[in-house]
Amino acid sequence: MERKQHNIDAIVIGAGPAGISAALTIKRGGKNVVVLERAANFGSKNMFGGAVYLNSIKSILPETYQNAPYERFMVNHTYSFLNDNGSIDIKAQNFDDKTTATVLRPKFDTWLVEEAKKEGVFFAPRTLVKKLIFKNGTVIGVKTEQEKYFAPIVIIADGANSLLAREIGLRAEYFPKDMVLSVKETLKLDKNIMEERFHLEKNSKEGAMYEFFGGLTDFYTTNEVDDNSSKAAKMGKFCLNKNNKKPITPFAISFLYTFNDMISLGLGVSLEDLSQYKINPNDLLEKLKSHPTIKNLIKDAETCEYSAHLIPEGGYKNLPKLYASGVMIAGDAAGLINSAHFEGTNFAIESGKLAGETAIIALNLDNYKYNVLKIYEEKLRRSFVLKDLKSYRNVVETIYSRKNSFLKYYPDKMGEFFHTLHCVDNKPKKGKFRAFAGKFFTQRSIIEIFRDIKAAARLFFDIIC
Repeated sequence: MERKQHNIDAIVIGAGPAGISAALTIKRGGKNVVVLERAANFGSKNMFGGAVYLNSIKSILPETYQNAPYERFMVNHTYSFLNDNGSIDIKAQNFDDKTTATVLRPKFDTWLVEEAKKEGVFFAPRTLVKKLIFKNGTVIGVKTEQEKYFAPIVIIADGANSLLAREIGLRAEYFPKDMVLSVKETLKLDKNIMEERFHLEKNSKEGAMYEFFGGLTDFYTTNEVDDNSSKAAKMGKFCLNKNNKKPITPFAISFLYTFNDMISLGLGVSLEDLSQYKINPNDLLEKLKSHPTIKNLIKDAETCEYSAHLIPEGGYKNLPKLYASGVMIAGDAAGLINSAHFEGTNFAIESGKLAGETAIIALNLDNYKYNVLKIYEEKLRRSFVLKDLKSYRNVVETIYSRKNSFLKYYPDKMGEFFHTLHCVDNKPKKGKFRAFAGKFFTQRSIIEIFRDIKAAARLFFDIIC
């Protein structure tokens, strides 16, 4: 079966925030649009840490954005540096800040879809797009498992592992260093216990989020093994046996979000490290859960769901081509993620909106060639999306190259310093502080410390200049 081209002005692939934003924008421009979604239930295949940003939602739904099914508003934000015995925390509180909220994606995405339907957007769930249809080098439609849809504009917003973006050559195959595997557990916790534990006002919508650095370094290589080593060790895997093993620091950042009566706890770990070190991400998550700080935060919570998701982390330096004749890509499919701030949904919504605006221009001109659709990239470059990605272009690469410093050495030293500061053992503090300073500069060379400072300064000036 074929859907005639003149009945549909635009096809959007994917009913996530990027796709819905694009479809709403196109429909408001007086055009007919269909959203094709492979899942039977909207949001059921979408996994993320848990937070959305209300300003981005307001940009596409200014009248109803406050009615979304928000769980909790993040008024407490904690940066936690984990060491072996505890953590050093930097906590920021703003009880008037209601701009970041946790959501459950099936509920939230379904709400977005219903809002879009009210404005006339047509959705086709359980529709898997198998390939794009070309004519004279221009995309003119898509082929699904059962039928063909034709339209002069196609917007690809089908997520991080977009096979369609690769098919058309807009995006090259990702290298492991450009991808992160995010693994997450959702844990049920009594609402009253949660509010008390995270210092939230009782029976309120207040919420808390944490970003954890370090605490995942008790894995050891097996480059040198003896005859008594385990079978796993001889295969080159990692274990927790410190005998004749070399410690490694995986590039992983962890997170925790509070929901109404649940917690999401997870981490993002570099695919390159998973491959190179042969680490099981489940082992990393279990290691995180066993850390004293985390253990106290999730005490009495019961795991009810486990999920995993690939996240593109190539950033500004590895942006794909964002358009070709008849087609544009948006959201995760275009790698538009600022992982340094755990931002994705706001980038998806903004890029979808700008792709929709460009589609309207092309439809009004009746010109769908790349020289018109390049307006999309120009719009993105003027927006916060590419400006932020450019500012943070070196963050992931720099932290990865200095991960032993930023995710191991300094969190450990912060813990040692505050232990020295707070410990009362009837010994003069001057001697203890001198001993700490001596170890600080002997356990890590001046050259390495200088390189760490230089790397941090470079990131600072990238972001503010």
